[in-house]
Amino acid sequence: MKAFVFPGQGAQFPGMGKDLYERCAGSKNLFESANEILGFRITDIMFAGTDEDLRQTKVTQPAIFLHSVILAKSLGDDFQPAMTAGHSLGEFSALVAAGALQFEDGLRLVYKRALAMQKAGEQNTGTMAAILALPDEKVAEICEEIDDIVIPANYNSPGQIVISGTISGVEKACELLKAAGAKRALRLNVSGAFHSPLMAPAKEELEKAIHSTAFSTPKCPVYQNVSTYGETNPEVIKNNLIAQLTSPVRWTQSVQNMIADGADDFTELGPGSVLQGLIGKINNTVKIQGLS
Repeated sequence: MKAFVFPGQGAQFPGMGKDLYERCAGSKNLFESANEILGFRITDIMFAGTDEDLRQTKVTQPAIFLHSVILAKSLGDDFQPAMTAGHSLGEFSALVAAGALQFEDGLRLVYKRALAMQKAGEQNTGTMAAILALPDEKVAEICEEIDDIVIPANYNSPGQIVISGTISGVEKACELLKAAGAKRALRLNVSGAFHSPLMAPAKEELEKAIHSTAFSTPKCPVYQNVSTYGETNPEVIKNNLIAQLTSPVRWTQSVQNMIADGADDFTELGPGSVLQGLIGKINNTVKIQGLS
């Protein structure tokens, strides 16, 4: 069964989407429509901006969303998913690609999400760190022992977790995790403690926007980060999207559930190849490819 997956923040690169814009009139029209909706020419930043330009959350998130979704639409009849999923931001791409959200509504939500997360990161200073080569359960156990805000935020693949929380909480966790045998505990260059309770202000803002947006039943199950199961009920989908901002991205479990439900052929749509690498670490027997 064919599964399409969509990357999250961090997959961006200068020049992203330019080939897609130039080779397909329909894609060009969607990019230009996005420029109008956003009120600035995001295509100029995507095609000719620097790494630093693209690293701004308010640019990064809609840029990756646009690259992913417009690429899926450009496939036409070749886009026939049995299921979709996306990592963090990529969940919005997965929902639009599966027909649960209209393109324009998805872009507006992604932009509101990006602005809200950037603002929350400024209000509640925090950070994240990548932890390698410790069991998931051990990382969660050590985080729970710390008298500060720090939680597992991304379950990316077995032995690869990202933690998120206050700067002091993450620093303390890194010390304890290295002492417990972690191969690496590396602070990430991020603008906030994503997928942690410190994103609560962003969650409140996004909740209002999601509840005022029309969602439809998708044409295939969308495996969501919070529940890890294939969802088709619009109300369940909305509630999971709202919870996602302050909850862990359970990518390992989501991919495992997709495979258990029959997925044996994964295609990553969008910039980069991060998800291909993660899926290979989760299960190296399935077919994995990427289109960008």
